[in-house]
Amino acid sequence: MVMVDTSVWIDYFNGQHNVYTDYLDALLAEDFVVTGDIILAEILQGFREDTHFEKAKEALDNLKCFPLTNKKLAIQSAMNFRILRKKGKTVRKTTGILIGTFCIENQISLLFNDRDFDPMVEHLGLIPAILKS
Repeated sequence: MVMVDTSVWIDYFNGQHNVYTDYLDALLAEDFVVTGDIILAEILQGFREDTHFEKAKEALDNLKCFPLTNKKLAIQSAMNFRILRKKGKTVRKTTGILIGTFCIENQISLLFNDRDFDPMVEHLGLIPAILKS
């Protein structure tokens, strides 16, 4: 099971080919992809055209979708943010720390192309779906 971050979905829906979108293609063929409610909202809000929105919504509707936060995870996310900040690493977006913390707590690997997750891999145990060289 692999959760796919918005950063990869954006490239995927824009038709970009890179190591992340190619891996996403392979994962989709094997039915290993999951998403989260926050990721789903981020992806879908980016579509300007109704037809593109509907097509993406239909495709994403087939994926298992986790609720990514609750009180416990919100507190753990804040703690993780503070741990990273004390190490001189600042995650730019609250959604990033919520997504990363959910994956850490549930031992779900994350496919991402966003530098905000790198310190979570290095310092918090986030499992990347693809190791960066």
